[in-house]
Amino acid sequence: MRETTTIAATEDDTMAAGRALGATLSAGTTVLLYGDLGAGKTAFVRGLAEGLGIEPGEVSSPTFALVKEYRGPRVTLQHVDLYRLSPADVADLALDDLLDEATIMAIEWAEHLLRPPFGSVVSVRLSHVAEGRRIEISSPSA
Repeated sequence: MRETTTIAATEDDTMAAGRALGATLSAGTTVLLYGDLGAGKTAFVRGLAEGLGIEPGEVSSPTFALVKEYRGPRVTLQHVDLYRLSPADVADLALDDLLDEATIMAIEWAEHLLRPPFGSVVSVRLSHVAEGRRIEISSPSA
C-alpha cells in the first residue's frame, strides 16, 4: 500500500493534489473520497478531472443529480455523490455498472458504500487542519 499526505493551504492546492493523482490513474479505477462538509472533496475532483484532461470548470457537486459524467480525451470521469443516500439506497444504484475499461469513478461520501467497488481503488481522506486541509491518499502499490 502506498500512502501520501499533503497539506493544502488553498483550494488551488487541493486541486493540485487531485490533478497530480489524476495524471497517474488508469481506467477502471475508483477514487473513494471521505471528508466532512466543506473538506474539499469536489475541489479535489475538479483537480482530478484536470489531471485526466477534462476541463475542471465543468465539474460541480453532483449532490442532487447523484452522478455526473465528464468525457475526456482518454477516459470518462463518473462523479458520484452519496451524501443524501442511505447505504441501502446506494446498493440500488448499481455503481459497478458505470465502471468499465474507459471510465474512472470518483465517489464522494464513500462511507455510505456497503462494500468496496470492484477493480482498483484509491482512498482519499480530506480533513480540516489549522494550515488548511490534510489530504491523505492511499492506493495499492504500483
